[in-house]
Amino acid sequence: MELYLQRKYHSKGTNGIISYSGNAICECIELPWRNNKRLISCIPEGRYRLIKRMHQRWGEQLAVVNVPGREAILLHPANNALSELQGCIAPVTKCIAPGVGNYSRVALERIKDLAYPALDADEQVWLIISSAVL
Repeated sequence: MELYLQRKYHSKGTNGIISYSGNAICECIELPWRNNKRLISCIPEGRYRLIKRMHQRWGEQLAVVNVPGREAILLHPANNALSELQGCIAPVTKCIAPGVGNYSRVALERIKDLAYPALDADEQVWLIISSAVL
């Protein structure tokens, strides 16, 4: 399974649309691009595998693996990239400003509803990140 994230970069945050088979699932927010610097930048464009990760406190999560120079990158709920993210990706229902969105938990559930059955069936799930074509 391949999910696609098409990004638009802004100085105060990165906004995107996550789609599957040509259909938009949700939007997303990330930190601005700051040369892949840990904790303050979104991750580089590329093709990344998504896996389930169990966290003692937060339960089952989706992790983005094999990000160059980075670790512990997750898809998790957040509505403001600058105050709530440290390099992770936050699905949101709607982007309302650069790096700001709403109803993040609802959007994350949409992704889990697609990805978890595939992962449970031992299928690989990939996230392909690219710049939006205008």
